[in-house]
Amino acid sequence: MSLKRTLTYLLCLMSVSAFAQDWNKKKCAVVLTYDDALNTHLDQVIPALDSLKLKGTFYLIASSPAFTKRLPEWRKAAANHHELANHSLFHPCNGSQPGRSFVIPDYDLATYTVRRITDEIKMTNAALEAVDGKKEHTFAYPCGDTQVAGVNFINNLKGDLVAARGVQGVYVPKTQTDVYNVGSFMINGQTGEELIAMVKKAQETNSMIVFLFHGVGGEHSLNVSLEAHRKLLQYLKKNEKDIWITTFLEAAKHLKATASAKK
Repeated sequence: MSLKRTLTYLLCLMSVSAFAQDWNKKKCAVVLTYDDALNTHLDQVIPALDSLKLKGTFYLIASSPAFTKRLPEWRKAAANHHELANHSLFHPCNGSQPGRSFVIPDYDLATYTVRRITDEIKMTNAALEAVDGKKEHTFAYPCGDTQVAGVNFINNLKGDLVAARGVQGVYVPKTQTDVYNVGSFMINGQTGEELIAMVKKAQETNSMIVFLFHGVGGEHSLNVSLEAHRKLLQYLKKNEKDIWITTFLEAAKHLKATASAKK
């Protein structure tokens, strides 16, 4: 093989290798998110993450007693680089949708105005900043609902929020450009082996997977066992040389930077 062909071959290999490790110099990314400000997040999840030096993103409902009555603990979590994120003030969902009998009339998104949801999200940002001292926050759509009266309300909030997480179960490619509706997989009842298999698919496809947890070991109708959660964390820790385990905020910034670099 000539020197020129050898150099070309090596450059191709380097290019393929770089492409395959485009997630902060790793093969894939994993984001662990936890919704609804539950006591189990403070009592079970954060200690489990801390024991392995992993970080999570906690989408907090600012009116939840598990948030308002345990502010010092959330402040400590933020100081330890967990992400405190915005899941609205009252968790309003569109009660007109099928299976939404749980929606309280006072917090039915179907009766909201764009101004009301915008104000409540901004108020939650202020509450989070009072706890974590940070001006950058991300958002998760309650029940995955993105509209009020047919209007995408996030458009009024892009100056206040870095990114937003949706609920569509997709593996996120490096080419993702819309960071205001990033897909995630809602977890309910999966085994540790099933959760690990999901991560392995992200590794194989050089993509990002965002996990959406509610209850961990109880406290919510959408739940995963402590054992399954523990097995997932142990797999992530064991393979962190190939997996970027990060917060949703940092992942969104990475996607934005990647998109800007390609322009």
